Formats: sequence, structure tokens, C-alpha cells
Amino acid sequence: MAKPRFLLVVFPAHGHVNPALQLARRLVLIGCEVTFVTTVRAHRRMITKGGGTDDNNDNNFTPPNGMSFTQFSDGYDDGFGPKAIDFTVYSLELRSRGSQALIDLVDSSKNEGRPYTCMIYTFIMPWVADVAAKLGIPVALFCVQTATVFDLCYYYFHGYGDLIRDKMVNDISCSLGFPGLPLDFAVRDLPSFLDASDSKLGSLVQLFQEQFDVIGQESQPKILVNTFDALEPEALRALCDNYKLNLIGIGPSINPVELRNSDDKNYKISKWLNSKPKGSVIYVSFGSIAVLTKPQMEEIAKGLLDFGRPFLWVIRENDNKNKDERGGGEEEEKVSFKEELEKVGKIVPWCCQVEVLSNNALGCFVTHCGWNSTLESLVCGVPVVAFPQSVDQLTNAKLIEDFWKTGVKVKANEEGIVEGQEIKRCLESVMGGEEMRRNAQKWRDLAWEASKDGGSSDTNLKAFVSDVIGLKTIS
Repeated sequence: MAKPRFLLVVFPAHGHVNPALQLARRLVLIGCEVTFVTTVRAHRRMITKGGGTDDNNDNNFTPPNGMSFTQFSDGYDDGFGPKAIDFTVYSLELRSRGSQALIDLVDSSKNEGRPYTCMIYTFIMPWVADVAAKLGIPVALFCVQTATVFDLCYYYFHGYGDLIRDKMVNDISCSLGFPGLPLDFAVRDLPSFLDASDSKLGSLVQLFQEQFDVIGQESQPKILVNTFDALEPEALRALCDNYKLNLIGIGPSINPVELRNSDDKNYKISKWLNSKPKGSVIYVSFGSIAVLTKPQMEEIAKGLLDFGRPFLWVIRENDNKNKDERGGGEEEEKVSFKEELEKVGKIVPWCCQVEVLSNNALGCFVTHCGWNSTLESLVCGVPVVAFPQSVDQLTNAKLIEDFWKTGVKVKANEEGIVEGQEIKRCLESVMGGEEMRRNAQKWRDLAWEASKDGGSSDTNLKAFVSDVIGLKTIS
């Protein structure tokens, strides 16, 4: 019998690419073939050493036998340039070019006698489902956020939108409950892309609406989620009873077993970490997209210096410069006392995050709470200072502090700046918090349990494949 062949279509962003790479690897390990499809630009980043800061393990990924890559142009092969891009324009271009690329790929494979069994696509590309339907191929969505974020977005478009929009304007501190979810959420803790009044986010809300419309048209939609059963049991079940929507936990996106044999890609960083006492180092990283203002960078620096513990701070090269917005004037350093900082800690432009988090010297992770980073902190058992910026990070920070209880969330002042003393307070709470450390270790153990052969995520993924290819079981 021929191996089932999966077409994995991935939105060209780090937060989508990395978990999709791990999903592809796992599908191959259970006997499938996978063609990984993304844009030319994203593929270049995957194969370029040092192509990211956070969410950066894709450039260390070695594809197994049975996995291949196909790339298509989205019209921006060399990047977007210095100007911000209109997301509506971009999404239309991605849809047009991507749809044709998929049709050509599927037709070519079919003519070669090697048809595809199923398409899997990551969020905010609903057009992939349309292509699959036209070609008569089963399709599944891969949600690279939490099950909780998926549920909240679903509720927004199914009866809660007016209420949420009203509270976003009039009372962001108001708490709302949602069916099946174990926590109430203040409006300020909801994903920021639900704020349709924000002109920058309006097109994204429309795309989410289209995504859920596509799901609603499917008789038995299959939704894979980058989480695991023990981490979000209620959120994975919340939509089943009322909406007959089955969310399948197949995470975490990184394989904890691989951490045991992690290659030393960052010798100097690892050597420095290994020279520090167990649990003594603070790791600070805000991902590959978030850009902090100079005042906020200064406050982080003050907090780290006041706390006085060794730290590893990832400051991307572009982050460390601040161009005069009024006319492209002289560049200045965003952090004005680097010499003082480097006496206490280490500043780097890039590191392999999983290797850092899995080092015994790590005691705390100051993170923007992107889902990849949050999940990596849970898998590695590292408590966090939650420093969310926008989008799903706000909800993830809420879960970290109030549900998983593995960290504390910073509080900004009236100007929206988190001051150095507040950062110091949070570091003291986390580094001295035995309960948070115990909780982090608990979730680490449960993540390992879910990922191993016969664990919940392993079983769920095999059941999904069996269902797609019409078999009762996959061994």
C-alpha cells in the first residue's frame, strides 16, 4: 500500500513555520510523505543560518526522508522593504498566487500517479480549503495558537462579537465568561486582532471571519491544535457540544525527547550558561517581530541592573538602532548603558531558544508570550515574566498567570511603559517563587508524557491520519 501523502501549506511567518515543520516531521515518522509548501521568502529564511531570534529553530531543522519542500512566489521574494505593507493587499496576492501554485502541484502529482491524500494548512489562509474542495481532496486546519485563542475567536463570530466590541470601546476591564472555558477574561486579555475598530487590524478580523465561514461549511471539520490534552482540556472540548467542532491536540510543536540530545549550535552561549549556577540566569527575548521603543528598552535595562542577576538578552541588530522618524536622521543606540549591562549579563543578536531554555542555568524567561515561546517555556519547565505586546500574546499571558500558574504578568504605567521597578518586582516574584517553579516542572513532565509514543498527542495524530486514509488504526 502506498504511503499517504500530505500537502502542508504554511503561512510565511515564524510562528507558523516552526510548528508546521515539527508536524511534518511527526507525520513522516508515522509513515506518511509530506510536501511542505510556503513562499520563496519564508523558505529562504528556513535555510539561512541565523535567520531569526525567537521562534528560530527552523534553520536548524534537518528534513527526514519522506519530506520535501515546494516554494512559490508571493510577489515579495526579497522582503517588503522599508515601508509597511497593506495586509489586505498582501493577503489577496498570497491567495491568488498560492491557489494557482497548489492547483499546479496537485495536478502534476496526480499525473505522475502520486496523488495527494490530504491538505493541511495553517490559520488565516482559508483559500487553501477552497482549493482543496475544488480538487476533491480532504482538508484539515492546523491552528498554531492555543485552543483557548481559537475558542475565543470562534465565540466572537458566533454570538459574542457585539458584546466584545462594545466592551473594547467602553470598559476594557470588564470580565466576560465563555461557554466551556475555565476562566473569565477581561476584554484587555482577549486577542487584540478582535478589535475591529483598529484600522490596522480590521482586515485581519475580516480574514478570521472568512476562516470560520469556511469551517462552518464543512460537514466534519478537522482542526489540529498546537497544544496537548492535559494543558487545555476544557478549551479542546468547549466547542464540541454546542457547535460539533472537534479540536485535536497534537502539540507541543517541539519534541521534548530531542532536547536530551540537542546539538551545541551556540557554543559560546552554552559555554557562558554552563559557567553559571543552576537556575540563576534570566533569559530575555521578545521574538522575531515585536519592536520595543527606546524608553521601554531603557526600563528593561534598569530592571535587570537593579535585580543584579546574570542575564542573556536577545537584542536583534535592527532593534538596537533607532532612526529619526522625522527624516531618517542619525541612528542612536536604543540601550544607552550597554557597558554596565555586559558586566552583569550577556547581550546577543541571536540564539537557539530551545537550547537556552533547556539549559540548567535558566531560572526565568522574560517573554512577549508568543505561543511558540510560551510552549517552549512549558516544555522546558522554565517559569516566566509575561510581557505581552499584542495579538494572542495577551491571552497567553492570562493563561500563564491565572491558569497554568507558571509566571506573573507585568503591569504598565499610564503611558504604557513597564517601568524598571515593576520588572524587578516580577523577577523577584518568579525567581523566588517555588510554587511557580513546581508548576513549570509539572507542565514539563506532562508535555513529555503527551509527546512520547502512546501519549495523548501521538495517539491523536495517528487517529487523525487513520481517519483521513480510512483505516481503523495507525501503529
